[in-house]
Amino acid sequence: MDRYFRPVAMTDPIRPEGALPLAGGWAWFSHAEVLTREGSGGLVPAGAIPSAVLDRLTAARAPFAGLDMAAPRLMGVLNVTPDSFSDGGLFAAPAAALDQARALAAAGADLLDVGGESTRPGSDPVPAAVEVGRVVPVIRAIRDAGLPVPLSVDTRKAEVAGAALAAGAEVVNDVAALTHDPGLASVVAAHSVPVVLMHARGDPKTMQDDPRYDDVLLDVYDWLAARVAAAEEAGIPRARIAIDPGIGFGKTVAHNLALLRGLSLFHGLGCPVLLGASRKRFIGAVAGEPDARQRGPGTLAVMLAALAQGVQLHRVHDIAAASQALRLWQAVTFGDHP
Repeated sequence: MDRYFRPVAMTDPIRPEGALPLAGGWAWFSHAEVLTREGSGGLVPAGAIPSAVLDRLTAARAPFAGLDMAAPRLMGVLNVTPDSFSDGGLFAAPAAALDQARALAAAGADLLDVGGESTRPGSDPVPAAVEVGRVVPVIRAIRDAGLPVPLSVDTRKAEVAGAALAAGAEVVNDVAALTHDPGLASVVAAHSVPVVLMHARGDPKTMQDDPRYDDVLLDVYDWLAARVAAAEEAGIPRARIAIDPGIGFGKTVAHNLALLRGLSLFHGLGCPVLLGASRKRFIGAVAGEPDARQRGPGTLAVMLAALAQGVQLHRVHDIAAASQALRLWQAVTFGDHP
């Protein structure tokens, strides 16, 4: 693309004449910043945006895993690994994982993301059989318990996704956007399930080794646009795709902050946007907090900034805090309260 259009997202209840809905949701815009590889081209009114781009920026998103994307949704993190960066080992046993799933659902999680392989910076890959052995018993236990919440499997591997979907998962969340395992796209397509495509630079082992971009916001956008196109070619319709800019995956603090400032650009892909910033290292760097489990306030600050840009899906560890913050944000912003 030569020109990109970043809608200037607003949530004020008073809209000017001609303001348009952003992704069919709670935010709106009347102007957009024109971005090029040479820099900002300033603001233009929404009516000056090319019609094909404008259609994707404004169109209501299809439900994702049965969830209406006209309202913000919370994805609870359920890591069943021994080595995840902030909760490794806490929920590795199926009984502990089931208790946590119940707690997350009761606290307000709209869906749960079950992961059996840590993809923290510097982590080693996990064999598919080991990953299956971690996630499948947990997914089965949650399904047998009758928890009425959609389940996502956080995996890069076709074998794991197939086993998880057979056990009752309904979404595939792939941090490699279908580039790690060439068979994963066909599994997603064959099961007709939604998929999250996330941007990452390099693999987890080396991704933080001096990551560089020409323009991180535009580079990530272009990469995700190409991955959405590849998914469509593999038989996965855009209506079943969500995209994730991949905060912390091959990015410096400055890269992460640039992506967060420009999040509204990603609505131009015509898919729900998922943000997974919970407890990540950049929050600790900005806030001066080395303990990942103490980064809850910073996580909420980032989530609220993303809500103001119309981001629909928020992947967080502490659902109770996020749910409370979301309710207060909605009450203050829209007067929406019991």
